[in-house]
Amino acid sequence: MQAPAITPRRAVWTLGVTQLIGYGCTSYLPATLAKAQAEALGVSTAFVFGAYSAGLLLSAMLGPMAGRAVDRHGARRPLAIGSLVLTLALIGMALAQDGLQLALAWVVLGGGMALALYDIAFAGLVGWFGQEARRSITGVTLIAGFASTIAWPLSAWMESAYGWRTTALFWAATNLLIALPLHLTLPRPVRHTSAVHAQAAEDDEPPVPGMALKMTLLAAALAVMAGVGSVMAAHLPPLLIGLGASATAAIAAGMLVGPAQVAARLGEFILVRRIHPLVSARVAVAMFPAGAMLLLALGPLAAAPFAALYGAGNGLFTIVRGTLRPAGNLERPLAADRRGGAADLRPGDGAIAPNGSVGVDHRLPGGARLPLRPAQTRRLGWRLATAATKFRPCIKPSMNPPIRPSAPSTSP
Repeated sequence: MQAPAITPRRAVWTLGVTQLIGYGCTSYLPATLAKAQAEALGVSTAFVFGAYSAGLLLSAMLGPMAGRAVDRHGARRPLAIGSLVLTLALIGMALAQDGLQLALAWVVLGGGMALALYDIAFAGLVGWFGQEARRSITGVTLIAGFASTIAWPLSAWMESAYGWRTTALFWAATNLLIALPLHLTLPRPVRHTSAVHAQAAEDDEPPVPGMALKMTLLAAALAVMAGVGSVMAAHLPPLLIGLGASATAAIAAGMLVGPAQVAARLGEFILVRRIHPLVSARVAVAMFPAGAMLLLALGPLAAAPFAALYGAGNGLFTIVRGTLRPAGNLERPLAADRRGGAADLRPGDGAIAPNGSVGVDHRLPGGARLPLRPAQTRRLGWRLATAATKFRPCIKPSMNPPIRPSAPSTSP
């Protein structure tokens, strides 16, 4: 039976809301609850963050499984299961009576992240809309980009007023009552006989020459960008203060990151039909090294431009990783390429980077330092730009043919 069509506009709003909830109850939760949880259960704050990092590592290990699930069943089922897992993890967190139970809840939360966040949502959009998915991916990130704006103050207020257990239960309820029903409204996949035969023929084809190198470059680029993002999110103000900026200037510069992310995504959204994805990829990976070199050359005077360049590059890279895959591999299943082969390094790198940089920063004389020297920054920019040249737009997922609306629809 033919699955019901979904319009790009409805897909964007559905996934935008569920991704906002998903990131609000995962990535932006430790900063507001970790201290209160540590005090209540008699563990250190580092223990709580370590449990969260363990969850991110589990998310990385589940990447290949999540990719295969999307290939076989489409994005609807993994997203719905992910919402259920997040709900159970948050309920378990609220009921935790000791450090071990709390750690288990954070680890299970990481398992839900592997199924409920951007990568699976992006795979679904490409499966439904093919080449037209780029605008929808940008639309989803524009909505979900406000997760920090909403989740941080909301969680902080709820923790202060009602406690961290009630806050965890609140986010569990949003997943169960909002995200899960929305995910269940997404279309079921249609696996045509021709697609099955095409996949069988594809499995018999010899490996594409040079594909291992291209996948390695893609994985390295994703992992490095994830590491940079994790370090900057945790340590941007201290780094700027260590370079001579005042505390006020450092905080003000940090506040530019969020608007810069949304502005870059909005610009990409407006120009999406005129700019090739390769151009977006190269611009995204070049922004942080360019900002770092500017900061090292001008010192605290460049704090605001550095933060804006980092934020814009990070925001744009979110779109890039959802719309690119290695060259010469257009016929492979989308999710298996990205989740199972390329992106599985990214969550692990993001889990390790903040903790590792904490130790380094605390041991450097004179306070915080940028994690890259000038020469290292130039080499990093060159390597990332080189990796970007190996990308091609992901336009043809083979396992689940694009599900088109029954009538032409307006892009969101």
